[in-house]
Amino acid sequence: MSSLRNAVYRRAHKERSQPQSRKKYGLLEKHKDYVVRAKAFHKKEDALRVTLIPFLLEDAKEMQLRTSKVGKVPVFEDVSFVIYLPGRMPKRCSASYRELEARKDRVNDLEKLYMDMAMQKELQKKGRKRKLREDEIVCPTSKPVYKWRPDRKR
Repeated sequence: MSSLRNAVYRRAHKERSQPQSRKKYGLLEKHKDYVVRAKAFHKKEDALRVTLIPFLLEDAKEMQLRTSKVGKVPVFEDVSFVIYLPGRMPKRCSASYRELEARKDRVNDLEKLYMDMAMQKELQKKGRKRKLREDEIVCPTSKPVYKWRPDRKR
């Protein structure tokens, strides 16, 4: 009877609800939902592992063709061998290097454009400036070089 009397004053614990600010992310996943989802995932993973290992052992080339269409290679932690696609790896690397080179070139072009625009903006401002002659230029370039006369700061 005393346990019932004590139970009246105890707080009823409820599962946390989804906060209002996180409603846009969908339902709050409870622990029991996560456990069910994780078990289902591992069950499917084991089934895939069991069905794909014989294919890998039979003919690795056939598996390469299958996975190369998708563009992914299945990863097995418990399999002692590794599938390596020798033809695709250099292609991916070279494509990455081409993209990197293109980005570097674009950055250089944008920097040059920015410098030209900054020079034009400075030339439009008020102030005493003159174009240097070719014999005055330290590093000759194809573009004109200007020199600003110092103004007295007040």
